[in-house]
Amino acid sequence: MRTDLHPLHPHPAEATAAETTAAVRNLGILAHVDAGKTTVTERVLHLTGATHRRGEVHDGTTVTDFDPQERERGITIFAAAVSCTWDGHRINLIDTPGHVDFADEVERSLRVLDGAVAVFDAVAGVEPQSESVWRQADRHGVPRIAFVNKLDRAGADLDTAVDSIRRRLHPAPLVVQLPIGRESGFTGVVDLVRLRALLWTGNGDGVREGPVPDELLTEAQQRRRQLEEAVAELHPAALEEFCATSALGAATLATALRDLTRTGAGLVVLCGSAYRNRGIEPLLDAVVAYLPSPLDVPPVRGTLDGAPQERSADPAAPFAGLVFKVHPATTGRLTFLRVYSGTVRKGDSVLDAGTGRVERIARILRVQADRHEEMHRAAAGDIVAVVGPKAARTGATLCAAGAPLVLEPPAAADPVVAVAVEAHRNGDTERLVSALARLVEEDPSLAVRTDPETGQTLLSGMGELHLEVAVEKVRRTHGLEIAVGRPQVARRETVVAGVCGRTFRHAKQDGGAGQFAQVVLDVEPLDGEFAFASTVVGGRVPQEYVRAVEAGCRDALADGPLAGHPVTGLRVTLTDGATHVKDSSELAFRTAGRLALREALRACTMAVLEPIAEVTVTVPQDAVGGVLGDLAARRGRVTGSTSRSGTAVLTATVPLAELFGYATRLRSRTQGRGTFTSRPAGYAPAPR
Repeated sequence: MRTDLHPLHPHPAEATAAETTAAVRNLGILAHVDAGKTTVTERVLHLTGATHRRGEVHDGTTVTDFDPQERERGITIFAAAVSCTWDGHRINLIDTPGHVDFADEVERSLRVLDGAVAVFDAVAGVEPQSESVWRQADRHGVPRIAFVNKLDRAGADLDTAVDSIRRRLHPAPLVVQLPIGRESGFTGVVDLVRLRALLWTGNGDGVREGPVPDELLTEAQQRRRQLEEAVAELHPAALEEFCATSALGAATLATALRDLTRTGAGLVVLCGSAYRNRGIEPLLDAVVAYLPSPLDVPPVRGTLDGAPQERSADPAAPFAGLVFKVHPATTGRLTFLRVYSGTVRKGDSVLDAGTGRVERIARILRVQADRHEEMHRAAAGDIVAVVGPKAARTGATLCAAGAPLVLEPPAAADPVVAVAVEAHRNGDTERLVSALARLVEEDPSLAVRTDPETGQTLLSGMGELHLEVAVEKVRRTHGLEIAVGRPQVARRETVVAGVCGRTFRHAKQDGGAGQFAQVVLDVEPLDGEFAFASTVVGGRVPQEYVRAVEAGCRDALADGPLAGHPVTGLRVTLTDGATHVKDSSELAFRTAGRLALREALRACTMAVLEPIAEVTVTVPQDAVGGVLGDLAARRGRVTGSTSRSGTAVLTATVPLAELFGYATRLRSRTQGRGTFTSRPAGYAPAPR
């Protein structure tokens, strides 16, 4: 007897119920590039009735990869928000990029999400960018469940993938499914929580529930027992029942899995094949059952005049929302907003807490990638786009004017690569400046500055591909012809050997009150970015002047003595100083701090640092020798090598400057069969 677990098109009553805050799930799809994030998203949209046709990445018909560059390159570049309903719940979903160059898009998305689905390739397991986005989610405390995808591929193995998760990401993966069939014969899963089989038809358009196949019953019972034991070790209430009855009921197991997911103590692992449309229904059930609603996460924290404040996810509370993305569209400038508390309505006036500017909400839109549905209001827990705010930037807090609050903005990474850009025609220079300004407004991980020596305009970003996409966007959107220079990496300077007792006196007298400040500094290397301390005793330098000295030292870090690169990796200690009864001021001590540190750095032993990338190269065995030689020529240091299904996987650390053009070189050395991925690995001394 065939029974569908859920209707493919939600009932109208479900959509109404999904508007309550408890029935909202805000989640992201996280993964390494090509693990199947976008395909999972497309299957979710189709299965929930949000779309009536399955989009395919290889056909360029996906909903979330709607940008022309995304469809041409076959990868996700921009985080795309979509919304759907399932089992009476509203699911706001963000499909995030998997390429390392667009990690900042992931960072901004994670800032506003309550949960996430981490997608893994059943053949490759945990890949480099899988690990990077996992660590990003750890920093934000985002609860996750795992979906091992592509079980229909040759070489796919759930246990191997789970073992890689256990070794590299999470010590307690809790596998709640057993695959039915292997590789191309994968047809379904055994639900270990309810001990039932879920089977999909040939085209994957329907799921059939039935008893566990006889040939898998013993293994399913063994794995269910392992799951019960693992959960009992982690969950006190489950342990009590397990000790009393030597087993866990399905309800107790489900409750414990939900608690462990939300605390991060356990990781629920499901499996399937998104491309074959197998495993998506139980994945959606797990999202609803295990991931938190806005009511289940702690109240959002902000500040008001420096004092900490909290706001709960209450639609009746004062309105507060965080802008996490700004995007130009045909409907107007879209400001993507996570509503943390209160309710905002069409026509409301809200306060930009950072600038003090009052903005009007002209329209509220439920976002479906590049399509939008008009709404009259948005309440706590919603992720929406609004039209009307003219100046709100990414990271801005929009709130009720009568209850101001500043929320912590998403952290922006420092750019590591820069290219010189200029318009082919002199008459287009102003248009280029305007276009670059809009580009930086949309993507805060980009930066534009003018080189003081050459006068060139430099566009900086997170990698070569990031800059390629940005430049191409300017060309297409604004119709500009642009000349682009060779990429340059963002170097740093650091202290190798410091100095002690450097005395600097700043005295300036030009009529009226003068400036006087004397400071004594110690400078030493630091395994970090920058630290400042004061050991001054006896009040020789008042505390407000100590803070001014620290501010001046931070000013001095902008350009080092060797080549004008920013300075990092040092500790500065203020050991002594002197003041003047009339001429000393915070400005004088800030100036003294800046000039004193600059002078001290010139006396230190300094070194130039260059950015390093960790590279994972996958090549055929017969091409390993040539690839190793090429890595060595690029000043790479091989850190590991493994074999997998007739291919070699090499890991190495390589200077980022040596990776420009590496993809083309690798393809030529391996007849197009080699691939590589990279991620930032810090800085290392550059050759003299």
